[in-house]
Amino acid sequence: MLEKFRERLPHVQQLSSLGYLTKWLLLSLLVGLLAGAASAFFLKSLHWATDFRNEHMWLVFGLPIGGLSIGLMYHYWGKGVVKGNNLLLEEFHSPKKIIQLRMAPLVLIGTVITHFFGGSAGREGTAVQMGGAIADQFTKWFKLNERDRRILLSCGVAAGFASIFGTPLAGAVFGLEVFTIGRLRYDTIVPTFLSAVFADYGCRLFDIHHTHYQIFSVPAFEIQNFLWVILVGVFCGLAGMLFSKGVHFWGSLFKKIKYPPLRPVIGGVILALVIWGMNFDTKYIGLGVPTIVDSFSQQMNWYDFLLKILFTTFTLGAGFKGGEVTPLFYVGATLGSALSFWVPLPISLLAGVSFVAVFSGATNTPIACTIMGIELFGAESAVFIAITCVIAYLFSGHSGIYSAQIVGSPKHWNYDSEKGMTLSEIDAEKKVK
Repeated sequence: MLEKFRERLPHVQQLSSLGYLTKWLLLSLLVGLLAGAASAFFLKSLHWATDFRNEHMWLVFGLPIGGLSIGLMYHYWGKGVVKGNNLLLEEFHSPKKIIQLRMAPLVLIGTVITHFFGGSAGREGTAVQMGGAIADQFTKWFKLNERDRRILLSCGVAAGFASIFGTPLAGAVFGLEVFTIGRLRYDTIVPTFLSAVFADYGCRLFDIHHTHYQIFSVPAFEIQNFLWVILVGVFCGLAGMLFSKGVHFWGSLFKKIKYPPLRPVIGGVILALVIWGMNFDTKYIGLGVPTIVDSFSQQMNWYDFLLKILFTTFTLGAGFKGGEVTPLFYVGATLGSALSFWVPLPISLLAGVSFVAVFSGATNTPIACTIMGIELFGAESAVFIAITCVIAYLFSGHSGIYSAQIVGSPKHWNYDSEKGMTLSEIDAEKKVK
C-alpha cells in the first residue's frame, strides 16, 4: 500500500505545483499590472515635473514650501509609512500589520514635489514602495497567511523595480536578494519572476520609454584588464559606502529638529541657496539622467560623483522623498568616467560597470546588479560587470542604504559576529564601541 502511494507521489507533487502556479500566476498578474500602471503614471508625472522645473528654474526657491508640504503630509497622514523601503523589509522579517495603501500616493506625490522644486533624488524607492503597498493589500483581501504575505512583499518590490527601469530579470532577482544580505530566497522565485515580467509589460502598455545606455567598446579579457576592473570595483564599493553613510548621517542630523515638518523646510532653504549660488546649474539636482548619458562618451570631473552624493544624501536626509538608485547610477557612471583618466580601459566600459557596481555596494545586491548590467549593456561586457559588482559588494562592508537589511551570510569571516543583525543594529553597536 505504501509503495503504491510512493509511486503516485510524483503525480501528487506535480498537481500541487500546478495549483501553486495557478494561484501565483493570478496574484502575480494583479500585482504586476497594477504596479506597472502605477510606475507608468509616476514616470510621466516625473517627466512633466522635471521639464517644467528646467523651464522655470526660479521654482528652486520654492523648495522650503515643497519641503513643508511633504513634511506636513507625512506628519498628519503618513506616520505609519514614513520608514519607506525599510518598512517593507521590517514587515518581511517581522510581520506586524498590513502596510497602509496610502504609502503609494504619499510617496508618489512627495517624490514629484521633490523633483518639481529641484531636489536631488531618484525614483526606485518610490516605485518599490508603491509596488509593496499595492501587493500587501491582497494579503487582506484574500486572507493570506504569513508565508504568502512574504511572497507578496517580494513580488511588490520586484514589480516596482522592474517596471521603473525596464529590467524585469534584475527586478526579479532584486526582489529575492534585497531582504537578506548574502541570501537568495528560492521559495519566492516563481511569483517574484512572474510579477516582475508582468509589471514591466504593464508599464510598457502606457508607451513608456526607458533611457538607453550603451557600452561602445569592450576589450579582450586579459590579466591586466582583470586587475584594473578589480581596482575599479574597490572604488565603487567605497563610493557606495560613502553614499550610504551620507544618507544616515544627514538623516540623523535632521532628526535633532524635533518637529518633523520643519526638517525639509530648513533643508529646502539650504538647497535653494546652494543652487542659486551655483547659478542654477541643474547638473547635480533631479535625476541627473543627461549627465549619466554623457558619462559614457565624455570624461567627467573627478568631483562630480562627490557633489551628487552630497546633494542627494542631503536632500533625502532632510526629509524630501524619492529613491536612491538613479543617483547611485549617476555616482557610478561619473566615477567610472573620471577614472578613465588613470585606468586604460574604454570610457564607456568604465562608466557602465561603475554604473551598476556602486549600486551593488550601496544595496548589497551584487547578483541583481550584475543581471541589470547585462540587461542594460548586453552580455559582451558581462564578465567585467560581474567582477566589478562583487568587488564593490565586498568593499562596501556591512553598510547600505536599507538599514533594515539583515545579514544572512557575512561578506567574509571577519564579519561572522554580525550574522543575524540588521545594518542599523551593526551601526549602533559600532557607535557604542
